Amino acid sequence: MDAEKRELYRQLLLDEMKGLLSEADKTVHEMADDAAHFPDPTDRATQESDRTFELRIRDRERKLVNKIREALERLDDDTFGICEECGEEIGEGRLKARPVTTLCINCKMEAEEKEKRL
Repeated sequence: MDAEKRELYRQLLLDEMKGLLSEADKTVHEMADDAAHFPDPTDRATQESDRTFELRIRDRERKLVNKIREALERLDDDTFGICEECGEEIGEGRLKARPVTTLCINCKMEAEEKEKRL
């Protein structure tokens, strides 16, 4: 992969990570500011349900941030865009759609088939 493409993917990954971290920070501030005490049990339950949902989303995003960091490391050690399973180059379309991917489309489809069988 040439330096120009590597820099394009680096910027895509950094932009996505910046957005995710910004949302996480926003959530923390909103939860701290939203320390309302509802006398109505239904309102309290709704607030707790909303918080739980929000935290589940942030947990998924935290995992994505870790994958982004790993992808940035692969960019640094020139293994970005190489399938971890077969060693072939991952297609550019797949990398643009999911820059944190570690598998080419064929290996990913094979892994999903194996997963379905289990």
